[in-house]
Amino acid sequence: MTPAAPRVAVLDYGSGNLRSAVRAVERAGADVVLTADPTEAENAAGLLVPGVGAFESCMRGLRSVDGERIIERRLIAGRPVLGICVGMQILFGEGIEHGVRTAGCGEWPGTVERLQADIVPHMGWNTVEVAEGSRMFAGIADERFYFVHSYGVRRWELEGGGPFTPPQVTWTNYDSDRFVAGVEHGPLWATQFHPEKSGDAGRRLLENWLATL
Repeated sequence: MTPAAPRVAVLDYGSGNLRSAVRAVERAGADVVLTADPTEAENAAGLLVPGVGAFESCMRGLRSVDGERIIERRLIAGRPVLGICVGMQILFGEGIEHGVRTAGCGEWPGTVERLQADIVPHMGWNTVEVAEGSRMFAGIADERFYFVHSYGVRRWELEGGGPFTPPQVTWTNYDSDRFVAGVEHGPLWATQFHPEKSGDAGRRLLENWLATL
């Protein structure tokens, strides 16, 4: 008997690119619902938090659906969460855009700030420096992934692993800058790039995540 597809909730908090995220997770083998309902989002086997646009507007949208609490409750229960692009950035302590500081979810300490590169946004395909023992990048460590962003986390500040195993941090380089491309930290995973725009490599990454549910 074929096992049932895992149930994944894609959190709908007004951020763009939702439909492509839903389709990508469906293609990877999940039963997907797009929802802002806290009960649905908390109880699904996996929660995907997308994000496109400005840090401040994404945080405002997240708070409008009680997204911080949903994420926190899932992590306390050890239930997997995957953040993508700005959905990764808002997991950090704060974002700085045009001199304005906005508090993030604070799951990891650190600051999202403008990339130090001659040309931004960073847009296109890039390789990554995969953390040793990564489950996220199993089978795709040498592949390229698609990035579209002007801001990133340029310093990793968490010491130790908190209640979970120590985090595995994957990096990448753009121009002369270096920033976090992915994090695996217990049930909390995140990518700065877009798996849903990264072809077969992105699909494999989502399959790797689904295998943890």
